[in-house]
Amino acid sequence: MREVPACAWMTIPLAARWRRGDYALRERVGQARPRRHSLAAADLQWARRYIRFHGKRPPREMGEAEVTAFLGSLATEGNVSASTQNQALAALLFLYKQVLGIELAWLENVPRARRPRRLPSVLTAAEARRVLEQMTGTHALMARLLYGTGMRLAECLALRVKDLELERREIVIRQ
Repeated sequence: MREVPACAWMTIPLAARWRRGDYALRERVGQARPRRHSLAAADLQWARRYIRFHGKRPPREMGEAEVTAFLGSLATEGNVSASTQNQALAALLFLYKQVLGIELAWLENVPRARRPRRLPSVLTAAEARRVLEQMTGTHALMARLLYGTGMRLAECLALRVKDLELERREIVIRQ
């Protein structure tokens, strides 16, 4: 594997610098994550997006302001989810620590996006009754069984006549 010295960035024109830098970046990410092709590919993709976002400047020349601007733009302009933003942050942490060998203490303190808490939507008893009253036929029977017994949809679909114990008022659920 070809080693590209750090001073090579200064002597190469910008367009060629990006091509060679991209090659070197690919090589270094591959070396830092052996046998983890999918992680290396994801890290490389985020590193490329980060570099392109800042006009193809080398990551060694960038710092806290650039990382914060990139992550902020993901959330505002890119409209990405919290998990995507966290993946980008983890890839940039990997880029600076493992690939470039630069220890950045401030990068540990960059606030991570959090997933919003979602409360489950539950119908009140009156709302459920109104929904069930609007249904007819087989679907109404299935909906009432699901609501009244708590069985799963697959269990309801697999019911057979012999699964009904009418004398004992039971439904046998088979797996």
